[in-house]
Amino acid sequence: MKKIVLCLIAFGVFSTLTYAQNKKQSKKEAANPPLQDSVVQITTDLGIIKIKLYNETPLHRDNFLKLVREKTLDSTLFHRVISNFMIQGGDVSSKRATADAMLGNGDVGYTIPAEFNPKFYHKKGALAAARQGDNVNPTKASSGCQFYIVQGNKFAPSDLDAMEVRVNQQNKQSLFQEIIMRPENDALKNRFIANQSNQNQDSMNVLNTLAETLTNVEMAKKGPFKYTDEQRNIYNTLGGTPHLDGGYTVFGEVIEGLDVIDKIAAVEKGANDRPKQDIRMYCKIIR
Repeated sequence: MKKIVLCLIAFGVFSTLTYAQNKKQSKKEAANPPLQDSVVQITTDLGIIKIKLYNETPLHRDNFLKLVREKTLDSTLFHRVISNFMIQGGDVSSKRATADAMLGNGDVGYTIPAEFNPKFYHKKGALAAARQGDNVNPTKASSGCQFYIVQGNKFAPSDLDAMEVRVNQQNKQSLFQEIIMRPENDALKNRFIANQSNQNQDSMNVLNTLAETLTNVEMAKKGPFKYTDEQRNIYNTLGGTPHLDGGYTVFGEVIEGLDVIDKIAAVEKGANDRPKQDIRMYCKIIR
């Protein structure tokens, strides 16, 4: 009998401790609830698009919310539209642009550091940041205001295999340029410049080999770019623009209004893929 009582007492103590721990954990969770995804509504001349912003890309999320709160994007145009590819907007100079104006250079005077996350990729409806090319932007920093939403195409497995090869080649080239431009490699960069001026091909070959060795070491540490099974399935069924993966920051996705993207992508375009009839946007935070 005494044994049973002791067991019951022990069980009671354990239950009390467990209850206290669970209560403490509940209070902690109540004080620090999981961060909800922010949702932005973009009202266009052809319909409404609702976009969820990813918490895992906080720099881009917070910047986009700032642009929306300050109404920076209001009345800007979707100034570059390519069917089966993407619709691009956010050029602040497009608000009062004339019909023949060339758009795409308007900005807010700053860039956002890249926030690449392998979880997020260029499926149909992906929201991503536009940016300048690798030749002037080796770190792939994002525009402070211009963005695009993916329409894309569907891709067969063999297409994705070929794109993996291409992306890895592009990543290697970008890393090669980045390594050359690092401050600690100034001596190597200066030797490149000097040998290009002197057209000393033998010395250039040696320098290229050295830089490529440094690049291969870093590439090996990161591992090759490869599509997951989920990505392959999405690109095969829903579609997207997989060749952009790893090159541009994806920081959100459309949760309502994929049909509106199709409508915008289908409009008649003029020079530089600008829609012949202006398609304006007005944005607000709904969560």
